[in-house]
Amino acid sequence: MDVLISEVGPRDGLQSIAATMDTDAKKAWIEGAVAAGITEIEVGSFVPPKLLPQLADTAEIVAYAREFPGLTVAVLVPNARGAADAVAAGAHKITLPLSCSESHSLANLRRTHAQVLEEARKIAEMIGTLPTDRRPHFEGSLSTAFGCTIEGVVPRAKVVALAEALMAAGCDEVGLADTTGYADPASVKAMIAALWAAVGREALTGIHLHNTRGLGLANVLAAYDAGLTTFDSSLGGLGGCPFAPGASGNIVTEDLVFMFEAMGVRTGIDLERLFAVRERVAAALGDEPLYGFSPLAGLPLGFTPATARKTFKEDALA
Repeated sequence: MDVLISEVGPRDGLQSIAATMDTDAKKAWIEGAVAAGITEIEVGSFVPPKLLPQLADTAEIVAYAREFPGLTVAVLVPNARGAADAVAAGAHKITLPLSCSESHSLANLRRTHAQVLEEARKIAEMIGTLPTDRRPHFEGSLSTAFGCTIEGVVPRAKVVALAEALMAAGCDEVGLADTTGYADPASVKAMIAALWAAVGREALTGIHLHNTRGLGLANVLAAYDAGLTTFDSSLGGLGGCPFAPGASGNIVTEDLVFMFEAMGVRTGIDLERLFAVRERVAAALGDEPLYGFSPLAGLPLGFTPATARKTFKEDALA
């Protein structure tokens, strides 16, 4: 693979819709995604079920997903209590969101920046007591990094300072997230450069972008050109916070994979199998709208995805 596509639909997608997907349907989604070649899935969130009943079965889903060799099972946690539950369930990767907009942090997590950073320290300390083979990868996500609907644009210096604070608290890496769709290609490149200068390239490898204003794939391309290699997306564009009719929040996994494969960038994902997973998810969700262009248009006549092409070495040996 040249890039890693991290599927976040089972968490970010399902938590944002009214319908609650049946546990067996979630398992079928994960099974199909793995068969299509997806190697990292954010399967749920360890938050109180009364807040997100759609994700009440996360522990069971983590246990199921761990049965697939080579799959990184990721979850989101709001605090140290959730992280402890994630560790007990066996998650390979945990993400703690820190909203760069403190107003958004108070509205979303009911915690100030200082309080979230204290949770990060507690999580890092807890992980440090575990045997090496049981320690999950710990990411601190810089949510609303480009702006939020309460405060507007977030100063880049604040994002950088919070990234440094998360790393100092014990995170293995930080993730960059355009939660509300404020980013544009120029600001994405500038933010990546600023964060790399502050925390190092190894501490920032991925980005979570939304398509709220139609710039999702353009921002992905900017991030890829800048050097990032991990990209979050959601099957059918499920989830996120759309602000315009017909515009989904999360980037559509199907379109993201198609773009990279058409460019000659290998994702390791089979598009036809991915389209089949989409049909399975659509059937399970009923009237819930799905987004995306490539599944509706189909693959171009004669299209050969990068993942299926021979490498230069293979060509030379043929």
